[in-house]
Amino acid sequence: MAASLDMRGEMSTVRRAEFARPGAGRYFCSRGNDSGADLKTIAIDFETANEQRGSACSVGLAWIEEGRVTRVEERLIRPRDMRFSGMNIAIHGIRPEHVEDAPEFPEVMDEFHEDISGATMIAHNAAFDFSVWRACLDLYRQSYPELTYLCSLKMAQRIWPHFLSHRLNLIAEHLGLRFVHHNAAEDAVVCAAAAIEMAKAVKANAVHAIPALIGMRPGRLTARAYEPCTCRKG
Repeated sequence: MAASLDMRGEMSTVRRAEFARPGAGRYFCSRGNDSGADLKTIAIDFETANEQRGSACSVGLAWIEEGRVTRVEERLIRPRDMRFSGMNIAIHGIRPEHVEDAPEFPEVMDEFHEDISGATMIAHNAAFDFSVWRACLDLYRQSYPELTYLCSLKMAQRIWPHFLSHRLNLIAEHLGLRFVHHNAAEDAVVCAAAAIEMAKAVKANAVHAIPALIGMRPGRLTARAYEPCTCRKG
């Protein structure tokens, strides 16, 4: 089995069954049936080995169903170019020795193909995460998956304009969550929790219903094209 970093920066199994941080319990429930309004809504976060977008070295995903996070996964990724910059290591703590036995990007993401296909994905500063995703797909000459995606950063700027900053760590503080910033799984969970709170704030019945209420056009990936997530001015 591949390995990933746990919350203390040590090596652990790839599966994260719960997010054991104070205050996080209200966002979690065990997996129930598959009839939830937020079915196929998944928060995602990538970390990179260096300044190149195609150097993904970890990915975290958090599934949202019926206003709760029901599943969290994290995987380490072996970049094709094993060059790790000191700056990036300082940010996320992942070093070459952590990923030397990890699978490369196609194998990692193929595991989640059925989950991702047709899903509404969400990321905080989606322009970054989806540029990483696209760059890695391009690097391995793979087609883009068919999906819609949202940017929780743009959503937060619309829904919580009074915040002095909409950085993920400050949103987590606002929600009363403590987490390890730039751990891909924990970032994905906080992104999901923020989306759940924003859905409540605008009285949306599901996260994927938020854009229609705030003048957002979701981004799209198709096998042949990419469209960014945008918001109307004003």
